[in-house]
Amino acid sequence: MSLVKQQVLPFLPADAVPIGPLAGLVEDEQGGVVFICGQATFTFAADDSVGRRLAAVQLVEEKIASVGQVMAAFGTTQGTLWRWRAAFAADGVAGLIPTKKGPKGPSKLTDRMVTRIRRLDEKGLTLAAIAAKVGVDTATVRVALGRRAGSAGWQARHPGATADTGESLADPDAQHSEDPGGETDQDTADQEDANALVLPVLPVPVARRGERAAAREGLLVEAPVVLTEGAHLPVAGLLLILPALETTGLLTVFESVFGRLRNGFYGLRSVILTMLFLALLRDPRAQGATRVNPADLGRVLGLDRAPEVKTIRRKLAEVASHRRGADVQAALAQVHAAAHPDALGFLHVDGHTRVYCGKRNLPKTHVARLHMVAHATAETWVADADADPLLVVPGVPGASLAQELIRLIPELRAVIGQDRRATVIFDRGGWSAACFQALTDAGLDVLTYRKGDFDPLPEKAFAEESFTDPDGITHAYNLAEQTVQLPLGDGTGGTIRLRQIHKRTETGTQIPILTSRTDLTGAQACWRLAGRWRQENYFGYARHNFALDALDCYTDQADDPDRLVPNPTKKHAGQAVDRAHAEVAAAQAGLAKAIDKATTQAGRRRNHGTATVNPAAGQTLAAARDRYEDAKADRRETPTHVPLREVRPGARVLDEETKLVTHAIRMSAFNAESTLARMLHGHYAPAYHEARALLREAFTLPGDIHVTGDRLHVDLDPATAPRRSRALAGLCQQLTDTETTYPGTNLKIVYTVKDQPDNS
Repeated sequence: MSLVKQQVLPFLPADAVPIGPLAGLVEDEQGGVVFICGQATFTFAADDSVGRRLAAVQLVEEKIASVGQVMAAFGTTQGTLWRWRAAFAADGVAGLIPTKKGPKGPSKLTDRMVTRIRRLDEKGLTLAAIAAKVGVDTATVRVALGRRAGSAGWQARHPGATADTGESLADPDAQHSEDPGGETDQDTADQEDANALVLPVLPVPVARRGERAAAREGLLVEAPVVLTEGAHLPVAGLLLILPALETTGLLTVFESVFGRLRNGFYGLRSVILTMLFLALLRDPRAQGATRVNPADLGRVLGLDRAPEVKTIRRKLAEVASHRRGADVQAALAQVHAAAHPDALGFLHVDGHTRVYCGKRNLPKTHVARLHMVAHATAETWVADADADPLLVVPGVPGASLAQELIRLIPELRAVIGQDRRATVIFDRGGWSAACFQALTDAGLDVLTYRKGDFDPLPEKAFAEESFTDPDGITHAYNLAEQTVQLPLGDGTGGTIRLRQIHKRTETGTQIPILTSRTDLTGAQACWRLAGRWRQENYFGYARHNFALDALDCYTDQADDPDRLVPNPTKKHAGQAVDRAHAEVAAAQAGLAKAIDKATTQAGRRRNHGTATVNPAAGQTLAAARDRYEDAKADRRETPTHVPLREVRPGARVLDEETKLVTHAIRMSAFNAESTLARMLHGHYAPAYHEARALLREAFTLPGDIHVTGDRLHVDLDPATAPRRSRALAGLCQQLTDTETTYPGTNLKIVYTVKDQPDNS
């Protein structure tokens, strides 16, 4: 077998200028491309001097080529390349921006300044006083007053100014209005200069060493907001959430419940906003801070850098130590209720289990999505009619949803008010006539599925009904209904009367629905109950995007030793009864067999029709019956529930305080994001399905941030598609109209998107 020889493919394009053994440069009138190991690695346009310089610097810094090889390929000198490398090391990409040759800035002696200097001279001020007031030296004052010649360039621009006559501009007041105070012209000039200011690209935030030193000594309550102005700042899109965040009341509630944290550089505001921004970036745990540049996140926080993981955990532990997590949840629910009163007519309630995979001896519970029993913690969630999370309460271990519903009645009343009626929607886990009665006695209606056996209705009883939801979608159902009486099971013989709606599927299966509402149509009741799945969808979405099941704190505590739990001995006693009953059945079979045998023997001629039944069979049956009665008596005497200390003396439970705090932050992030998603519906055609996807992109967009007067301008870079940029521009206009202020400042935020028309 002979080897097939094939010519080696060229490593670089044929017209490439080699840069050492690995790289090459191809340049034409449209720009240039740097190839490394055959791959196009750097590219720059013909007028992109920054990109060309960056490519040269990176080739040297990454040791891909030597300084001499890069100099030869790029046609530059060693000194120039050295200056590029030094500028890049000091200021990053911004250091490579070419500066104007000659004077580094515009002439200080503008027409407005000349006018002001002449007015001050007319008032009798000395040259030194005029120079100090205007901010120039006395030589410049003399030039403005015509007492000495200016530069050739200045005289060329002002031919009417001579040193002999003392005349400067022919008639400066003809072009600029005069203010009696003499300050308006200078203010206008300053404003124009500010508008013409070029923002630095990716500026490094000013290190706040003095404030950090004061914080170490306990002299600083919290670092004030100092915004870093610049262009193309990463994750500037996170600031889009601030107007919607105000409707959740997150910062206000935390400040009212906790006051403030201990003195330090990072206060309550910066910690809460850090956790919120990490949640919007879909990395909501404290560890997410390791995957975001601290300086990038610090710019949108108004700090020099964001807190790191250990700081976030320490601050969360301080917040959790107050044991006010339930108060935060209740306060946020009340703010949400005040902001969305129309969404409180229907409340979705469901339990959620968070699986625990650690080594602690936590209680076990059934995890529905896994179809198994596992160590887990239970929570009860309440959502509004739109399935936006409203409230979360730690569940009692081992409690059913029916028990949790009864326990939740005071919290529900506190949220919706003492007199307002609302319909509580839940699944079959809350099935209990006693629970239904407790809810209706509290002025709440119920809507749920029936559990257990029921009598189906005849086919002729069904009729077609339809309902059009708020989105304009019509839903058709095949329904029939009746009224049922359910026993309360409390030993009093009482019953509760409810309306039962039968929904017939295409296969003929009947699904019974129970409700205490008589004013709803059957179709509307079915549609409302089907909306319960939106809460299940939230659990799935939050599990993948907002770390719903994450273990945010490793602290645990002893479980209540007096809490009653199912007695495992009761199960064993029941098994003993079953075994004893089986023994009785076997003994009866043995006796029957002995009787059959005696009957056969009695039929023989020599036995004269008589035979004796084996007495052992009867004795075995009697003994089996005695054991059966003893087993039943033992089962009756065994309690169904015993204190936890008798079953699991070392039982532990997770501390839920930190989780309640993180739940509050992530719920607010989701609800604020929902608000923005609804605002996009008028600007983005596929918003019904893709609004959140667009927002996820928007939060990661870079942008320009600068302050003008009392306005904070956030100018975002375009999105990945023009229609997305247009949608974000429309959203930005709506957000600007809210006149939201940046937390901790009086700056009103103005949102825009680059390359999009400003309709303000």
